[in-house]
Amino acid sequence: MTCRFHQDHVSRSPSDTYYINDELMLRGHTSAHQATLLQNGFDNFLCSGDVYRRDEIDASHYPVFHQMEGVRVFPHLEPAAGSDPVQGNKEVEADLKDALEGMVDAVFGPVEKRWIDAYFPFTEPSFELEIFYNDEWLEVLGCGVMQQDILRKAGRGEQPGWAFGLGLERLAMVLFDVPDIRLFWSNDERFIKQFKDGEITKFKSFSKYPACYKDVSFWIDEETPFHPNDLAEIVRGVGGDLVEEVKLIDEFTHPKTGKTSNAFRINYRSMERSLTNEEVNEMQDRVRDQLVDAFKVELR
Repeated sequence: MTCRFHQDHVSRSPSDTYYINDELMLRGHTSAHQATLLQNGFDNFLCSGDVYRRDEIDASHYPVFHQMEGVRVFPHLEPAAGSDPVQGNKEVEADLKDALEGMVDAVFGPVEKRWIDAYFPFTEPSFELEIFYNDEWLEVLGCGVMQQDILRKAGRGEQPGWAFGLGLERLAMVLFDVPDIRLFWSNDERFIKQFKDGEITKFKSFSKYPACYKDVSFWIDEETPFHPNDLAEIVRGVGGDLVEEVKLIDEFTHPKTGKTSNAFRINYRSMERSLTNEEVNEMQDRVRDQLVDAFKVELR
């Protein structure tokens, strides 16, 4: 727990994380590498890698994406021996905000920014940086002054530091005007050939194929835990990238029985061709069957 991911932290939840077995899971954060790099004596570093999360299905979420982690430690700001421990060095906080605002200006050009107080288990204080871009506020990254016990466990004593993390696909979606994260995993030449290394080119949309909406509603079994991400994972396993969105459209608790009903709308849409009613119906039937088998729901 060198990054303070306690047992009840969401990143350890089976509804949000891919477990290989009871002891091993796929990496959910590049923060997992902070301790090793700090122990090896690095004061400043960027760490990028693929991460995996069970998540909702929509235009900005995908079960695998690339995260970048940045850390800077300030050995010269370590308090004198015998000083009271301090969490949240103001000079470090100021340097953090100055560095990240400069990075955002370098990427997006001068833009209006705002800092939002946030909570992360590995930083205190913690912030989210938002920018006003294309007439809306967008979250760019999360960051903060590192929890001192993380640095202590890495052999850095009372040296203060800051850290940030951002999703590279979401950043690219904003920069290149890409409307759907699935496109980054497409082999469609109409997408791939629009871009060149080292150039920021705005995405030109090609024909969007028609959507096919299918609803599924069911009573949840009281003795079988169920999370909306569980349905998303079933749908993703059946339809893969042929599914654009899964959305909860109704939730109802029966006043007499106390049973809870959920209704979800599944949007099947390929980015490369029109889907037939037959193949969509076949996928929907498999989703319904797997829901019953895995979670003992009562279909409505």
